[in-house]
Amino acid sequence: MSFEFIKKLPIPAEIREQYPVPPALAALKEERDEEIKKVITGESDKFLVIIGPCSADNEDAVCDYVTRLAKVNEKVKDRLILIPRIYTNKPRTTGEGYKGILHQPDPEKKPDFLAGLIAMRKMHIRAIAESGLTAADEMLYPENWRYVQDILSYVAIGARSVEDQQHRLTVSGFDVPAGMKNPTSGDFSIMLNSVFAAQHPHSFIYRGWEVNTTGNPLAHTVLRGSVNKYGRSLPNYHYEDLNSLLEMYNKMDLMNPATIIDANHNNSNKQFEQQIRIVKEVMHSRKLNKDIHKLVKGVMIESYLMEGCQKIGDGVYGKSITDPCLGWEDSERLIYDIADYE
Repeated sequence: MSFEFIKKLPIPAEIREQYPVPPALAALKEERDEEIKKVITGESDKFLVIIGPCSADNEDAVCDYVTRLAKVNEKVKDRLILIPRIYTNKPRTTGEGYKGILHQPDPEKKPDFLAGLIAMRKMHIRAIAESGLTAADEMLYPENWRYVQDILSYVAIGARSVEDQQHRLTVSGFDVPAGMKNPTSGDFSIMLNSVFAAQHPHSFIYRGWEVNTTGNPLAHTVLRGSVNKYGRSLPNYHYEDLNSLLEMYNKMDLMNPATIIDANHNNSNKQFEQQIRIVKEVMHSRKLNKDIHKLVKGVMIESYLMEGCQKIGDGVYGKSITDPCLGWEDSERLIYDIADYE
């Protein structure tokens, strides 16, 4: 056989029991969830800033970053809601490279999934305890949702996952906002169909069980740019793109029309420093058009303690080992600039 079965992993309930969320943090998460939910539904006019490392590769550096973010949050919380990116799974275009802390708790060692599940929970729980901020993560593997369902306040579905049936159906069982990114082709209709699927109830097989879901009205779109047939990046954050998305939303029977703009990836052509300009253009577009202002609920920004990126093993504290990120000083300044727009 082509599969080598290494070891059976603990079920999610066992991991959650061994590494539980303390009651005080669970209550804090409930408050944060409600606050973020109200932005998506339009009950709150606060603006979401989902910001943090491309991949959460080091617990100490990530918690250092999130603790700094919490201090900034205190200064802008009347206008913004800061949601730290603690992305523990990293999709790879070719399948090669570091795939996140779930795979490799130590990026310089071989994969260890049991240790990765534990490291993932410990890092998220520590970050909440030290900062008071609950985080966002990407759902790369739908079957892993129940390992983190009690610690996340926001989930992103990536460009390569958004067309996948199991991702869409699993999101329909979430009770937190889920951002469905446009596929790498850039097709808005595929993204909106994914939102439609996620917002409706389904019956399917999940982790060996027959399950029913009720639908997730908080599922929404995320614009992250696209790639044409020649491999060139095409941005989709401009005023005209937002207007087109708004028109398409208006033609579909979707709850809580909302979009988040991912300022990196193909929107920036992975030129991380361009995120500053892109975010400011998005904020300007919101000022120009009240309907776009209502539709665009937030931005995603890749940011870490040190700007740029490094190779695995270089050992620079707080510097990305995957995609390059904004450094802390530029990130902090950008958050204050976003708050000023609001």
